[in-house]
Amino acid sequence: MDARLWASAGLNAAITAAEVAGGLASGSVSLLSDAAHNAGDVMAVVLALWARRLGRRPPTARHTYGFRRAEVMAALANAVTLIVVSALIAREAVQRLVHPEPVARGVMLAVALVAFAANVASVLLLRRHDESDVNVKSAFLHMAQDALASLAVVGAALLAGTAVGPWVDPAAAILVGVLVLRSAVSLVWETVSTLLEGAPAGVDVEELAESVARAFGEGRLHHVHLWQAGPGQLLLTGHVTVGAEESAKGVQGLLGEIKAFLHERWGVSHATLEPEVTACDENGLLGRWEGPAPRARRPGGPARPPSDPPRA
Repeated sequence: MDARLWASAGLNAAITAAEVAGGLASGSVSLLSDAAHNAGDVMAVVLALWARRLGRRPPTARHTYGFRRAEVMAALANAVTLIVVSALIAREAVQRLVHPEPVARGVMLAVALVAFAANVASVLLLRRHDESDVNVKSAFLHMAQDALASLAVVGAALLAGTAVGPWVDPAAAILVGVLVLRSAVSLVWETVSTLLEGAPAGVDVEELAESVARAFGEGRLHHVHLWQAGPGQLLLTGHVTVGAEESAKGVQGLLGEIKAFLHERWGVSHATLEPEVTACDENGLLGRWEGPAPRARRPGGPARPPSDPPRA
């Protein structure tokens, strides 16, 4: 996938240079808007590559989950960039609608066709990405949207020589901006949800717990926390009620089976399960934070003080 990302970045850098030159030569705002989107694509791919490299680093004592969250942050940066660029292009396009200007049809059409072909090639390079990888998904969305943008520019170029040509060019730029804005806002919501440790879309916590209860009977799951540390890295913690007659070996086997079930059925990469013979105070499905946990008592003695008394 890294080689494909590099190839896509190279294609889009070439497209950007060609469209800037063609847009200035022809006076086409839609061509310049497509160039801005392609420049955003180059940045998106570079950020995706940087985040993927950082995400491969092993966990450390300070960052115990590793650095997969960097890929989510890169996706968020890409989405915000798309929103800003779309707003700037819309502003210029509205001004062109109020004060239309003719464009050079031949130059605009030639550059738009080349850009469309290159954008389609970029989409094909990244089409087989992992749906759970929001980092590569954000780069893929850039490419797909720019392919549509280039197609709109081609249409505007074909109509440039008609009476409505001066208005079609900025109208195409606005249409492209609206399409890009819609996907960018959706991506912002998805990445912010991940950063806030929300459960991934498509995973219902209640349904997950019910499926465990159906499969394992007494092994009822409660006090559940489910979140995503990074693309494809789904984590879960929870309490599991076990029978009082179960041996330590039996409990260990049950927990192992539940973890395997969560991985195969729900895609949970890592589960930490706490067995309980008697239900705890938090017996609801979701765990709640109500302050620090009480300090453990030493056998035969009072609770351990929070810190040693100062020495004289």
